[in-house]
Amino acid sequence: MAITKQKKVEVTTKIVDGLKGAEGAVFVSSRGISANQMTSFRRELRAAGVTYTVAKKSLMKRAFVECGIKGDLPEMPGEVAIAWSKDPVAAPKGVYTFAKAKENKDKMVLVGGIYDGTFMSKSEITELATIPSYKELQGKFVGVLNAITTNFVRVLDAKANKA
Repeated sequence: MAITKQKKVEVTTKIVDGLKGAEGAVFVSSRGISANQMTSFRRELRAAGVTYTVAKKSLMKRAFVECGIKGDLPEMPGEVAIAWSKDPVAAPKGVYTFAKAKENKDKMVLVGGIYDGTFMSKSEITELATIPSYKELQGKFVGVLNAITTNFVRVLDAKANKA
């Protein structure tokens, strides 16, 4: 069924507005996923602050031109959706984690993405998806700082006990 010109403008505007406020986006190809699985997938993404939209590729391309995305658009075979978020790692990580699950193997695939205003290939976006999130990195940093001070206190305590 053909969509009206007004609906096309709405979809394009939604993607443009989303991409302008986003740090990262990922293109997702999915086939054979049940409605229940897709609903739980969208719920997981929403909880992580990720917006997921299915749109025609031609409308996505218009939005990319309007946003001024640089580079070569990766090949997007079949039906493709786009997921974006303010956290540059949240969208790729959310999709990658869901696609990696045993029951979703070969049903959902990362096709490519956008990072820092530039298109990324499938391999580049997969690399981005496997790095820790911002909150995880903050936690690790705090752990390192805590370990340094703990070790320093232990050394001081050992010196005090020797004397």
